[in-house]
Parts: sequence; structure tokens; C-alpha cells
Amino acid sequence: MDASAERKLWMYEKMIEIREYEETMAGVYLEGKLPPAIQKGLAFDIGGGPVPGEMHLAAGQEPVAVGVCAHLRTEDSVVGTHRPHHFAIAKGVPLKPMTAEMFGKDTGLGRGKGGHMHLFDPAHKFSCSGIIGASLPPACGAALAARKRGKDWVAVAFFGEGASNQGSFHESLNLASLWRLPVLFVCEDNKYAISVEKSESTAVAWNADRASAYGMPGVLVGQNDALEVYEAAGAAIARARRGEGPTLLEVRTDRYLGHFQGDPETYRPAGEVAELRKNDPIPRLGAHLRKLGLLDDAADTALRARVSARITEAYEYGRTSPYPKPEDALLHVFH
Repeated sequence: MDASAERKLWMYEKMIEIREYEETMAGVYLEGKLPPAIQKGLAFDIGGGPVPGEMHLAAGQEPVAVGVCAHLRTEDSVVGTHRPHHFAIAKGVPLKPMTAEMFGKDTGLGRGKGGHMHLFDPAHKFSCSGIIGASLPPACGAALAARKRGKDWVAVAFFGEGASNQGSFHESLNLASLWRLPVLFVCEDNKYAISVEKSESTAVAWNADRASAYGMPGVLVGQNDALEVYEAAGAAIARARRGEGPTLLEVRTDRYLGHFQGDPETYRPAGEVAELRKNDPIPRLGAHLRKLGLLDDAADTALRARVSARITEAYEYGRTSPYPKPEDALLHVFH
């Protein structure tokens, strides 16, 4: 399934948007955490700065999000991981309330009460969770709901390769296959489950091979390439819409930053990230677009300016929005 010129340009712009968003957050997040902490003789003040708590960024993993979400409609459901921003952006979640949520502001998606690992946008049918492997069961539920309503909507569960060793992975694949649910399971294989290499935790070389145990197709995209993901995801999503059941798609991708911001990354071999960046998927897709005559310097500059303006506006909105009132602490939560 070859992507149209419009889809290719959309993927390119979204990948740039995701990358700039994540790299901006990498700087914003460290505000108030490192310099004062060093002066006090502390290692890292995780509660300091305008964005407290943990932060997991997805720079380098953009092809997984855009290659899949390029096929999705607003009515389709996406359940992300604890590293969720690229999925949210690709699914169409607005940048302003998403960013405000990370700043803990009242204008955020969850009124500032969820933070970056708990982004919920019912209008775009996007959700995520900080629990490993927690994306798969809800995606099965959304797929079942769609079928019971007689809709051709699909659900997508994104998860890391480490989550494939969780019980929720096996239970969800079994149920989805048994009931022929319209769900796509996408394993985002960035090699590391926090700091543990896949080879040290997983008995099979590729999780896509596990699909056969549950009677569904298993597809491996071995390169961090948006167009290859698009082609594989398109076939799987079309299959699900036809009522032919689930697919397990594994994408070998690259994480350029730490598991979390502040991660010393001592588990990585020296020079690993520099080598990974030599195969950066964004300039590769850009070169493809230029070869087709769909992109030139002027268009690229204009595109990047549009993206930067959106991101600057979103971060300014997050910084300047009001915090929730203390007396609202028990509003909009379960009692």
C-alpha cells in the first residue's frame, strides 16, 4: 500500500513536529532540576521546575506513530504507553491542552491531574497509561465495542518490547484472536526495556514470531522507516476493518534519549546513540520527498516554521495557563 503524496508530506511534517516537541520538552523539563540540585550536592530534583515528575520522550521513534496513525480516522481508538507524546500528536490530540496537562495546569486534558503519562482525549479517542502492558486490554475493549455497535472502527494498542513478556500481552492476543477483534497490536521495539536489553529478557529474537501462537499474522518492520511502517500498518488495518481479526506488528525503532529524562544511560555502549542518529528517519523521508519533487528548500523551511510556531504557542500556553484551585482537588476524580 503506497502512500499518497499528501500522506507522505503529512508524515514528514508530523515527524518534525514530534521531534521538535520532544526536544523542546527535554530542555523545559530540566528547568529547576539540575543546576540547583548540583549546588545543594544532590543528584537530581525530580520534583523541581515547571514540569515535575518523570518524563519519557520518544525522539527517534516517530515512524512508528505516524506510519500507523496515517491510516486512522477520528473514530478509531489508540491506546499508548508511558512514552506517549508521539502517538498523541500523530492521532491529532491538540498540542495546547496536552502541553498544559504536563505543566499541571487546569487547562490540561485532565485538568492537570494526570501528567504526561496519563493523557486522555475522548474527542480523538486517545488514551495512555504509565503501567507496562496496560495498553492491550483496553484496545481489545474498544475493538469489541466497535464491533458490537456495527462499526468498522479499529483499535490500536502500542506497547514496548518489554511489555511482550507481561501477561496482559498474551491474554489480549489470545482474546483478540478468539473473538476476531478489529485490533492492531504494535510492538515498538527500541531494544531496551528501561535498561535491560531485549536479548537478556526475551526468548525469541522477534516478538512478531509470537503471533502464530495466537492464530494471527505477525509482521516485522526491521527498519525505523515511516513508509515501511505505513505499508505494513495499512494492510493490517484494512484487514481489521474487513472483520478478519487482529494483527501483531513489530517495528524495530531507535530511542535517542534515555528511558527517562535524567537517565544516566550507563547501560548503553559508548557511541551507540551517535550511530543510531546516522540513520535518522526524518532526513531519510525528506530525501525521498525531494527525489519525488514533493519538497524543496523553500517548502521545507516554510513547513518547519509552521511546526515551530505551533510548538512555541503550545508551550507558552502550558506555561501561562492557571493551576487548578486547591479546592478543586476532588473534582473530576473517582471517589
